[in-house]
Amino acid sequence: MFKGHPRGLIVAFFANMGERFGFYTMMAILVLFLQAKFGLKADQAGWIYGVFYFLIYALALVGGFIADRTQNYKGTIMTGIIIMFAGYVLLAIPGMGLPFAIFGLFTIAFGNGLFKGNLQALVGQMYDDPAYSKLRDSAFSLFYMGINIGAVFAPNAARGIRTWYLKSQGFGYDADLPSLCHQYLRGDMSNAGVLQELANKVTGREVADLGAFVNTYLGAFSTGYNYAFGIAAIAMLVSLATYVGFKRLLPDRRQQVAQGTTSITMPWAEEKKRLVALGLVFLVVIFFWMSFHQNGLTLTYFARDYTAKEVPPLTYLIFDIKGLILIAAVIIGLVFLFQKGSGAGKRALGAGLAVGGAVLAYLLHGTYADSNLIEPEIFQQFNPYFVVFLTPVVVAFFAWLRARNMEPSTPRKIGIGMVLAAVAFVVMVFSSISLLSPAELGGAVSPDRVSPYWLISTYLILTIAELFLSPMGISFVSKVAPPRFQGLMQGGWLGATALGNQLLVVGSLMWVRFEVWQVWATFVVCCLISAAFIFSILRRLESATSNS
Repeated sequence: MFKGHPRGLIVAFFANMGERFGFYTMMAILVLFLQAKFGLKADQAGWIYGVFYFLIYALALVGGFIADRTQNYKGTIMTGIIIMFAGYVLLAIPGMGLPFAIFGLFTIAFGNGLFKGNLQALVGQMYDDPAYSKLRDSAFSLFYMGINIGAVFAPNAARGIRTWYLKSQGFGYDADLPSLCHQYLRGDMSNAGVLQELANKVTGREVADLGAFVNTYLGAFSTGYNYAFGIAAIAMLVSLATYVGFKRLLPDRRQQVAQGTTSITMPWAEEKKRLVALGLVFLVVIFFWMSFHQNGLTLTYFARDYTAKEVPPLTYLIFDIKGLILIAAVIIGLVFLFQKGSGAGKRALGAGLAVGGAVLAYLLHGTYADSNLIEPEIFQQFNPYFVVFLTPVVVAFFAWLRARNMEPSTPRKIGIGMVLAAVAFVVMVFSSISLLSPAELGGAVSPDRVSPYWLISTYLILTIAELFLSPMGISFVSKVAPPRFQGLMQGGWLGATALGNQLLVVGSLMWVRFEVWQVWATFVVCCLISAAFIFSILRRLESATSNS
């Protein structure tokens, strides 16, 4: 997979994978934690979630500025990892108030600003070498896959820790209970019968004192999430150890400049042309990320409030991480078995993986109950899972096109990604047409639940869109950015992402006011307008790329 690439790509791959595991462990549960712990409404939690996601990326401009000024990219990255670790430790402390939690989130955002964009800049610097320049797009696709390997396991780690802690306190899990508990505490519950029924279910007995149950359950529920944030802190230590141990394999821009092997000067006219092209791309990706990152917000609300809470054994196989790993083994085995040029040993390994994985998956399937509980945050494992398995497919597809001089330009790939994102939300429109809106429900549990395959299909299409847009966009920035602004321009890409994340709140505001299908239709329109814009300026963007 890394054949032909510089060794530093492997270091960046694994350092990023550890950091992203911690980050997505937190993001899988953040909005659920805010509502369960502090009783926030959907739009209130959405504001905090959106502002945090904004700062995560906006502060990359600060990190990029620092690294460009000092040319000490590697030191800036290490400082960011340490600060992020401190932020996760703060969130892992049970019993915190909302201001304390917000301070912890800001600490994580600042550390991420020092880390993320500058690591991307280092990856790009490795491919400034003419010997590797043709591999730039595939390098960023592989780097992006590292992000998502960590993210595959993150939701499972988060929900596993939370569920373990609930069980240790004598409780089962139910996604509807935190909201009902807070309604009870506020005194605005019209019918306590549903709460009583669920309380009996998660305790396995008749609950006589609902007031005592509500406080105890909310405390256990939120503390379980605190401990999940602790898992994120441990992941940061792993990322730090990887980075410190092997950072010598990454380029040292400060040393290169001092030795005169690299120049960071360029005529202003050329710099201006490149900066304008980058600014136009940044404008487009704002709307992609506003739509895409609904996976942790309105799509999570949809998973919790409108998607089936229990599924039969065959469907549960893809929700169980063990089942997903076995399915992955079957897929990898089939690839080895039928891949052109595979030797006898590789084919035998492929046959063993395919058959062994299928048999174990069948046996695992037999251990499930007729009806199996699924938690809303677990849906977030599908996007990174699809990224991991579709990245080699997309990379191979582009290599096949490249060999025939048919590969689309990087800006054209970005435009195609926007169209695909619109298609993903069209799927959600069809899934939601007959559903009552949250406003119509008025805090009650929805009587209608849809198949989880609607959300899974949406995540699949969004993932393909992401692979056309995100790694390609990072590659575009690394290629076009003027040498003296490499960190700042990677920060600019992330800053555009930040603006998109700040606009996430649009989703949560619409969620409590509009019909559900109208929320998704809005994102369809945003993505299509963005695609039309990118295609309208395609020649200008392709010109900037060809001169790089």
